[in-house]
Amino acid sequence: MSFSGPFEDRLAIRELLEVYADAVCTVDADAWGATWADDAEWELPDVPAVGKITGRANIVAAWKAAMSQFPGMIFTAAPGSITIDGDRARVRSYTSEVYAKDGATKRSCGRYDDVLVKRGGKWLFKTRIFKNIHKE
Repeated sequence: MSFSGPFEDRLAIRELLEVYADAVCTVDADAWGATWADDAEWELPDVPAVGKITGRANIVAAWKAAMSQFPGMIFTAAPGSITIDGDRARVRSYTSEVYAKDGATKRSCGRYDDVLVKRGGKWLFKTRIFKNIHKE
């Protein structure tokens, strides 16, 4: 994969990743939820108890429950590739998280493989699949 497609769309997708990351850091469920398509799927194969969640409302509810366990999280994301084909895009991004848990500072790095859709002129996550790369 690489970076291809109209510059304006690639910029909008980068900004979508930034809005997502900022919403995690500020625990803003409305902003975070607005990055997802109504019929989205979020897959967490490294978390068997969660697996795949379907539908924005269910995704946001699961995220709210998870975030209650991670106060003060710092989350950043950077694109590794963006390939646009009309109103669909494939995106690979890398994440870094720092958070407190059980009285210790924890760090986690991962990768998202995404399919995005452009609806009403706005890019949204249709499918996000997360894999842990490193956790300490």
